[in-house]
Amino acid sequence: MSRVAAIILAAGTSSRFGGEKLLAPLDGRPILQHVLDAANASTLDEIVVVVGHSAPRVLAGVRLGRARAVANPEFARGQSTSLRAGLAAVADADAAVVLLGDQPRIRAALLEALVARQRATGAAAVVSSWHGRRSPPALLGRALWPHLATVTGDVGARELLAGRDDVAVVEVTAALGSLEDVDSSDDIARLKGAGPL
Repeated sequence: MSRVAAIILAAGTSSRFGGEKLLAPLDGRPILQHVLDAANASTLDEIVVVVGHSAPRVLAGVRLGRARAVANPEFARGQSTSLRAGLAAVADADAAVVLLGDQPRIRAALLEALVARQRATGAAAVVSSWHGRRSPPALLGRALWPHLATVTGDVGARELLAGRDDVAVVEVTAALGSLEDVDSSDDIARLKGAGPL
């Protein structure tokens, strides 16, 4: 897979957070900016950020760098619609690394590690594993994309990948960052001043 894109899913309503989660400040930057900065620091060929809820406000609050925004008008129907919108926007890529906009402690090194593992193993997909649990970001090879067209609701690729034997794993260590996500203000307080910047 020679051309690999990044897709950042940032279209959700942040209903559990009680506000615009992706713009909440963490160590001087919005949560989404941390994810954008990690993607921009990687060698991935292109970056798209899928927006939906409060899209103008979200985009006004971050610096895209070399990323481009893609609107998902169906965001209310769940994460699966954002994943499809992102894949459609990177149609020329051989694979896509899918990230969540609320995982601010991811490092560019993790994105590079996912790509390196795929190239070393030829796996159809590569997932991150943290404390024994599989989680985004995950690299999805192009052969899997048609199968994702059948996924509905507020889910990503997890169920599709669960039963396959051609999925490789990258164990996330401190050098690659952390997969903690932000669901509440308590999560932000816990993450302040800790982990990669």
